[in-house]
Parts: sequence; C-alpha cells; structure tokens
Amino acid sequence: MHALVLGGTGSCGQEIVKLLLNDSHFTKVSIFVRRKVDLEHEKLNIHLINFSRLNEYKDLVNGDILFSALGTTKRDAGSKEKQFLVDYTYQYEFAKMASDNGVFHYSLVSSLGANKNSLFFYPKIKGELEESVKLLPFNTIQIFQPPSLIRHTELMRAAEKVSVKFFNRLTSFGVLKILKPLHVKDLSIKMINEAKSSQLDKIKMFSNWR
Repeated sequence: MHALVLGGTGSCGQEIVKLLLNDSHFTKVSIFVRRKVDLEHEKLNIHLINFSRLNEYKDLVNGDILFSALGTTKRDAGSKEKQFLVDYTYQYEFAKMASDNGVFHYSLVSSLGANKNSLFFYPKIKGELEESVKLLPFNTIQIFQPPSLIRHTELMRAAEKVSVKFFNRLTSFGVLKILKPLHVKDLSIKMINEAKSSQLDKIKMFSNWR
C-alpha cells in the first residue's frame, strides 16, 4: 500500500512515518511538510508544500491511506485564527483532496472530548473537523481521540510534562482511567494496525485506550 502522512514532522507523525517505513505492508510512504526534514529511506517521498496554496499540490495527493496527524497550539500558532487554520482548515482541505483523488482510507488524530458544540475552543475545532470529514466519501474513516499524549522527552513542553504527571497520578488511584496519558508510539501502532485490519467499518471511533 501507499501511505500518505500529513503532519509527519510532529511527535505523533514522526512515529507513524517511522513505523510505516519498517512495515512490509507499505511499499511507499509520502509525507507532506512545510520545511525540509533530515530523513532518507528508499520507500520515502518528501513533498515540500505551502499550506496556504494546498490546491496546487492536489495531483500529489494520491495513494491508499491518509494518516492525518497535523496539529498545533494557540501559543505556537500565535492566535486562535491561525490555530484554526492548522487544526481545521488545512486538515479538511487536504482530506477533501485525498477523497476526491480516490484515497480509500482516512485515519485522523483528534482529541479526547472533541465536540463541535463545546464551549471550549480546542475541543470545539476538533469536533468540527470530525463532523466535516465524516461527510467525505472515503471507504473507511477511523478517528482516534487520545487523551494527553506523552511525547519524547526532548519534544515535550514544560506544561505538557506537568499535565502528564498530574493525570498519571490522578489515574493511579483507579479513577478516570480514560484520562491516563498515552504515548505517541502506542497511538501510532494502534492507528497503523487498525488501518491494516480487515474489519473496516465506514466510520469507526477510538476513544477507550484501556
């Protein structure tokens, strides 16, 4: 299979790419990034793109499976408007191009608590994206709603370290286990295994990790 990865330079995206390159089920892996990456592999194609002009790259969005792991924070983006561009607009536009080009499977990293009717900005835009992509004509749509993600130590922000420590301690008492932080590698393994599964429902949600 030919896998496409959006967000391949992020913590989860990097894990997905690494696993795909070492998986014999996938003979080709194409990643779409805005900056050059120091990675080489015989199966890897790297496409440098300008996200503000996504339509110019539509012909490149051809393959079997699209893994979408793009995301940012308001702090990194600079504003809610710019975060919305990354977390909703770019991901939806890319998914739309993929479905138009006949990509049959879509795998999305969303977030626990995603809800288009949420009063909070982050879960609201995640929920809006989920509802929008569900309407696209993919054969299979798999949406993953992980809790706080444990990234590699060198990539974690100070606030993330505090959050992970807090939820790990909270769930150690046997309550709210659904909130127990999940390592990005475990999420990536789950996404790829589910993509290869023969049980391909039209739309399947994943939010229970225990």
